[in-house]
Amino acid sequence: MAYETGAAGEAWQYDVPTSGSTHLPPDAGYGKALMNQGYGFEVAVADLIDNSIDAGADKVVVHFLRDADRILTLLIIDNGHGMDDAGLEAAMIVGRRRAYGDDALGMYGTGLKAASLSNASALTVISRTKRSRAAGRRLTAEGIEDSFRCDTVDQRYAQDMVDRYDGVIEWHGTVVRWDGVRAFETVARGHSDAYLSKAIARLENHLGLYLHRFLQRGLQLDIAVWDVTGAGAGFGEEVDHIAVKPLDPFGYKVPGSKGYPRTHTAPVEGVGDVGLTTHVWPAKSKQAGFRQIGSLIDRQGFYFYRNDRLVQAGGWNGLRSAESHLVLARIAVNLPSAVNGVFSLDVKKERVTVTPAFTSAVDKAVDDKGGTFQRFLGDAETAYRDGSKRSEVVRKPVTPPGKGIDPAIKRVIKEELPEKPGEDPIEFKWAPLPEDVFFKLDREVNRILLNKAFRDDFNDGRRGGSNDAPVTKALLYLLLEDCFGLGRWERIRQDRIDYWNTILLASVRAQRERRLRSDD
Repeated sequence: MAYETGAAGEAWQYDVPTSGSTHLPPDAGYGKALMNQGYGFEVAVADLIDNSIDAGADKVVVHFLRDADRILTLLIIDNGHGMDDAGLEAAMIVGRRRAYGDDALGMYGTGLKAASLSNASALTVISRTKRSRAAGRRLTAEGIEDSFRCDTVDQRYAQDMVDRYDGVIEWHGTVVRWDGVRAFETVARGHSDAYLSKAIARLENHLGLYLHRFLQRGLQLDIAVWDVTGAGAGFGEEVDHIAVKPLDPFGYKVPGSKGYPRTHTAPVEGVGDVGLTTHVWPAKSKQAGFRQIGSLIDRQGFYFYRNDRLVQAGGWNGLRSAESHLVLARIAVNLPSAVNGVFSLDVKKERVTVTPAFTSAVDKAVDDKGGTFQRFLGDAETAYRDGSKRSEVVRKPVTPPGKGIDPAIKRVIKEELPEKPGEDPIEFKWAPLPEDVFFKLDREVNRILLNKAFRDDFNDGRRGGSNDAPVTKALLYLLLEDCFGLGRWERIRQDRIDYWNTILLASVRAQRERRLRSDD
């Protein structure tokens, strides 16, 4: 647009005039900015799983590989439709724009690279489709500095990786591999078990919360740990396996106030009517969807969803301040699919920014019976105050359960019993023990050892997974939990352990005899 100089006092120039243009490709130094996008570990993994869901996957595995001393790498495997060579190269282009469908979880086209390289020094993607052989591309920090160089993965290795995960990939799918994961490299030798226990628990909670609608609809999402020590030609041994369960932030059985949930309609200028599904949790609820998703004070307020994917879990977005008497108040909001100037989502998909048009509309929102949003807040506050007046039985805190116990059982234990702060979880492990011993306590490392000779008897002769024999382990946890974290070991407590061991040993032998007779 040409610009003509006018006289002084001429009207304001609404458009900035230009006289030409040039294309400015990114400098290789942009790679440093790409690797410092602020992606937390759990947020980054969730972003990659979004890609799997967009690719049509209904089975995803987050796979930690380790050896005796270290955590080596992380892989995410899915059975989506996969990519051929051209698709892989397009996916690895930094800053590439792509078209997304209205129901896609992806938005900006940067998640794969930014999420990965914010956490790892190298990103490898291997994929196959129904019509193309396995292929792979590798992007490293050094490659980005070298004019965004992308390496081609040896085709034989790509095929080998696909074959290793044929239980997931079958005819098509993708493997994303992170090497040089910064969080792993800070773990001191010998501390991998403690790190993995906490990291997996955080990841399980994050994925269970932010992807809960997909999990409720049947997405199979597992977290597994494999020890490659002495693997040889094989792939090592699975030492932990967790099936991620949905953590529904609105999954109460009975509401905390009569008539909820309700749908309020907010007239948002520039967008139109936006539905607000208001919920009041029951006071003092112990359910995982209330207690295990973070601080209650932080989890009150708005829960924004984009195409059924949770993108903000709590917060008032400038409407008001968080207050303890509103911890029961939660509101589900499905973001409009059309691009608008009121709602904006950050690149990491964990926070929504709104303009005053939204907060102003919320104040005007009403439900189908004329109930106002302020009345909803009043109902939530009343439920909280009424609940605070009721007395409840205070249960004794316990040392939390750890590896070897099925995650579903651990979740119920956490819902029912408060945890002792700062205590390492109690782990179950099958180990060689004398034939006259069924279980043994290793109190120094909070571990219950079970006699490996009897493992088949609890798995009908089949190879059991790391979380096998759930009933036996749960009962032993309840019996033995108070034996950990003690100072002086009392003689009467040892006697109790001894006769429990004797009785349980007789029980497992009786179970073995029954199983052998049924086999005959």
